[in-house]
Amino acid sequence: MNKIVDARGLSCPQPVLLTINEIKKMNKGEIVILVDTDTSKENVSRAATAQGWNVKSVESERSGYRITISKEQ
Repeated sequence: MNKIVDARGLSCPQPVLLTINEIKKMNKGEIVILVDTDTSKENVSRAATAQGWNVKSVESERSGYRITISKEQ
């Protein structure tokens, strides 16, 4: 089951903090983060990579972006 972090409508650093909190709860798996600005998209992707997670995809949606990150172990 994917965990979804809905950070739409939040300004940085809140989307990054929500993502890092979820990463700390889950040692592995997949997390979908929803953001609505380019800045949040870049910062969340960078933060996930810095935490050792892989950015699997970044998809444009009508209301922003859907970022999928994963970690195997």
